[in-house]
Amino acid sequence: MWVFSASGCRWLGTAGSLAVAVGGYAAGTLPVLGGGPLWEPRGSAVEVAGAVLATLGLTLLVAAWWRYGVLLARGLRDGVLATLACWIAPLLLAPPLHSADVYSYIAQGAMVLEGHDVYGAGPSVLGPGDLGADAAASVGGNWTHTPAPYGPAFLLLAAGVVKLTGGAVVPAVLGLRLVALGALALIVWAVRGFGGGGGALWLAALNPLLLVHVVGGMHNDGLMIGLMLGGVLLATRGRWVLGSVLVGFAMMTKSPAAVALLFIGVLLARGGGVRGLLKGLVLPGTVAGAVAAGTSVLAGTGFGWLRTQSVAAAIHTPLSLTSDLGLGLGLLAADDPDPVKALVQKLGLLAALAIIAALAWRAYRGRLDPVLGLGLSLVALVALSPMVQPWYLLWGTVVVAAVAWRSRAGQVLAVLSAALVYETQPSGHTPWYGFVLAGAVLGLGLLWVRREPWGSGGTVADVVPPQRTRGPRPAVAHDSAARDSADLRPPD
Repeated sequence: MWVFSASGCRWLGTAGSLAVAVGGYAAGTLPVLGGGPLWEPRGSAVEVAGAVLATLGLTLLVAAWWRYGVLLARGLRDGVLATLACWIAPLLLAPPLHSADVYSYIAQGAMVLEGHDVYGAGPSVLGPGDLGADAAASVGGNWTHTPAPYGPAFLLLAAGVVKLTGGAVVPAVLGLRLVALGALALIVWAVRGFGGGGGALWLAALNPLLLVHVVGGMHNDGLMIGLMLGGVLLATRGRWVLGSVLVGFAMMTKSPAAVALLFIGVLLARGGGVRGLLKGLVLPGTVAGAVAAGTSVLAGTGFGWLRTQSVAAAIHTPLSLTSDLGLGLGLLAADDPDPVKALVQKLGLLAALAIIAALAWRAYRGRLDPVLGLGLSLVALVALSPMVQPWYLLWGTVVVAAVAWRSRAGQVLAVLSAALVYETQPSGHTPWYGFVLAGAVLGLGLLWVRREPWGSGGTVADVVPPQRTRGPRPAVAHDSAARDSADLRPPD
């Protein structure tokens, strides 16, 4: 049937994206103030109709994306970038979708311009006459008094958008959407630079989780991922200094990008003995640290970001396994569950660090592709983090997609992406039925994976990019990939 063809997937996904955008005008994360006639909240009946339309559209988009991925896994060659353009076009002028975080970005950018300490107070310090006050009124309740957990590079970017737009909500939101599109372009460039073809772009860039939360919701995670992956790409080509600089700027957007420095160090250290190991452990971090220090001084925001990295952990998110487990154990063992919860969260982070160290060691020994090791490390970090949002899965998914989209890990991450896109509603709320929908999609997806594994009959070459090197060492350990079939072999 036509709908099952590549062309059918392209247009079905476009229709779904259009429905998501149109539904968002009634049920999106609309601003409380300053939305004008187009983005103003409407009656409850219209909002419900918009939410239903957006959810149906999201389902069409996910179905089209999944079918498109199956076709690509079976060897289809198609214009994936043309499909990407069709799917993002309806979202360009849509209001914020699935999250109110963009209003925090605008308010924090205004705080920088107004001279407030963004690492000492939240958007609530902006008064009615201040720049960005309308955006501050739309910040989600938990985040109104929360200091910024973001680095000064991103805050300077947000301040620039606010200055150019005068702090008006709609123009500022659209300005940050341009930033999100730039992040998407960086991701596409880096994935293609790793030799990733249409399938890699399918998992990394066409991913509905990315379209909804980076393009639709304008989360700065997209910028962090683009800068980080671009830095790693340069490092695999022997340009580790410039790569470390990019990762430094990624860290000054969101701190989890620092994990990439360890794997750039692995690329630098392999085959160099003790001296190479010392270089790998010290030099990338030194370069990125210099970027962080310089950015903090030039931005005028200081080093307060060092103390605000844990503020988000104070807010319980149901997707955090360690927070849920800690809360449950705390309720069973004590009148006050918080100390037990905090202990379990710390143990989870220690476990994540141990996994990351083990993956880095395997990469150093030549038993694992360093880029794949980075992607798996970020997945482990998210899984064991004290705070988890659906779009955090993109940190590792995009990296894994670049080098191993057809591997079992890539396939499972695709299923998780399709499921987690339902966890939040267009309004940004997380009702119980969102988890039911996510669970249903997860179950169906895992059943599909078991019955029809992608890449069946493929070889290691299907999931490892061709060698690229401009330095003395190979870009990626492709010669050792065959010895690590448990990590890189496509499913049987």
